[in-house]
Amino acid sequence: MAKLVQEQLLEVFVDDYAFAFQESWDAELPVEFPDGLNADVFVNAFPGRVDVSSAGHIHTAAVKVQVWDGAPSAEDASVWDVSEEAGFESASGDVAVWTPTLGRTDELIELGRKGSWRVRVHCAGRDEVAALKGSEESVVGVERYLVQFFPAC
Repeated sequence: MAKLVQEQLLEVFVDDYAFAFQESWDAELPVEFPDGLNADVFVNAFPGRVDVSSAGHIHTAAVKVQVWDGAPSAEDASVWDVSEEAGFESASGDVAVWTPTLGRTDELIELGRKGSWRVRVHCAGRDEVAALKGSEESVVGVERYLVQFFPAC
């Protein structure tokens, strides 16, 4: 049975309907964020990078990031609006969070080792955050994500 190695709670600024997880040693990546960004695709993987699309244009999402030592048990699908999985290659064992306008943020996820990983992304609150488009109020935590990194077998 897989064990949770670490968990981080992040507030990720979302703009242009997206954010990304990108290999920390990004100088050698063939496609750096935001090149190739497609906000119509929920999870879009590139070498060393995974883009995540949001239903909200500009807001702050609540993102729980977990690192597992193996594939975690499946989440209850009824809790999430959408879930997808992709491959992720890490040359350093560290992953940075990126946004389209801010670029690389201070957030860093320590995977614990380099190599091949899988990343599962779950999201809830999509309809709610979409309904707040154009709101004059600060929108925080309406859209919620669970992002799980685990070694590829």
